[in-house]
Amino acid sequence: MPVTVRLADTSAFEGWREKARMALQRDIPPDQILWRYPEADLDLFHAAENQTFEGEVVRDVRLKASSLPLLKDVLCHSSADRFALAYRLLWRLQSDPNLLSVVTDQDVAQARRMVHQVRRAAHKMTAFVRFREQGTSETGRRRFLSWFEPDHHVLEKVSSFFAGRFADMDWMILTPRGSLRWDGKTVHCSFEPCEKQVLDDDVDQLWQTYYASTFNPARVRTKAMRNEMPRRYWHNLPEANLIPHLVAQAEKRVAEMAAQEALPAPKFHQALQNRQKAAPAAVPTAGSWADLKQQIRTCQACSLHCHATQAVLGEGPETAKIMLVGEQPGDQEDLAGRPFVGPAGSLLKECMAEAGVEPPALYMTNAVKHFRFTTRGRRRIHQTPGAEHVQACQPWLRQEIALVRPQLVVTLGATALRAVAGPSAQLKDFRGLMHEDAQGGHRHLSLAHPSWILRLGPTEQAEQERQRLIEGLRKMQTAL
Repeated sequence: MPVTVRLADTSAFEGWREKARMALQRDIPPDQILWRYPEADLDLFHAAENQTFEGEVVRDVRLKASSLPLLKDVLCHSSADRFALAYRLLWRLQSDPNLLSVVTDQDVAQARRMVHQVRRAAHKMTAFVRFREQGTSETGRRRFLSWFEPDHHVLEKVSSFFAGRFADMDWMILTPRGSLRWDGKTVHCSFEPCEKQVLDDDVDQLWQTYYASTFNPARVRTKAMRNEMPRRYWHNLPEANLIPHLVAQAEKRVAEMAAQEALPAPKFHQALQNRQKAAPAAVPTAGSWADLKQQIRTCQACSLHCHATQAVLGEGPETAKIMLVGEQPGDQEDLAGRPFVGPAGSLLKECMAEAGVEPPALYMTNAVKHFRFTTRGRRRIHQTPGAEHVQACQPWLRQEIALVRPQLVVTLGATALRAVAGPSAQLKDFRGLMHEDAQGGHRHLSLAHPSWILRLGPTEQAEQERQRLIEGLRKMQTAL
């Protein structure tokens, strides 16, 4: 006589697992077990079938831990065959531990389809549950209630999602398959079917107004809407009554949008465009240092000021004999507001120490005053300034030179070289050579930028370039 196995819950895995283990230990084949559960057996307590496991334990039960998630999801399905299928798989796994990897097997294929449907139902529940506020609890926390009709037994699967997402309020989700309740500390799951609730609150009207105003008629895809939001969910959504009308009017609204004249850009957008297209400021007269610093701090001659933290001013003695000009501030310089304080600045100061140069004796600045970068995750990655950025900052560099009146200007890298010697200057033609700048009344020496040496990494070439930079700094020191 077949053995009848009674389960207290419709999808509880542990209850089924215990009964299945007892059956396997007694070597009871799948076709000799009749699984009964409240959902399918209305006359549960009056059935006359045999309900006991006869016989002694004849074998151990072995199961890979990797098989458990699939079996758990199978039992969450609403199919009446789910318990029998799970036990059939468990029975076969005893002799074939790799059975679940055979996708062409009939039982495995059926189980995989059921798992896919269960996981889809869990996703739909997390997407379409709508809470309505129902006052406050005895502890003063806001209380919310929701009614939802899931396709499968997914309450336990989604409980952790809702507990983490809505931890700051007390809530309860009622379904025909059971309920979830959160009291601020623990999620309570019940498989007792609930009666349908008619819910409403003051926020529904506000939400419908928002939904209608943000509905994009040009992107209506009715087939996709039916697939992703089946009609059985619509009557539980506050926006459901709006959707048919919005879809019906979509074509007309798209035509009206196409016929409408283009609106002018927002004022802030136009202001940004004007800043980006603005002609370079006229070369200011060499006034006081206070005036120059204020002009640089408030400069909007190019778009870099829109994103950088601040303009980075030059630093050093105002009567220095040597002015050192870099490319632009880096990430750390942009945050600190001081030049050459990042990795490239550290390498430069190490090379200066080996060359016998004292940094406090130099005036150090950059050709471009704002940091140009691109973002990768949370990092800001250096980008070489464009010609328009160099041109926009040229008045400030020229005024710095006019105020300091150095005997020697040392440029580091190609960008600084072009800012001093002109846009056509090439680093390969100037590097390491001393030139007279008749227009500026000073001599000019061009060297490689330390950041380029850092990009070479720990290589032999990097060490060669480092020594070449030290030689250039010694040449700078002795040139005076």
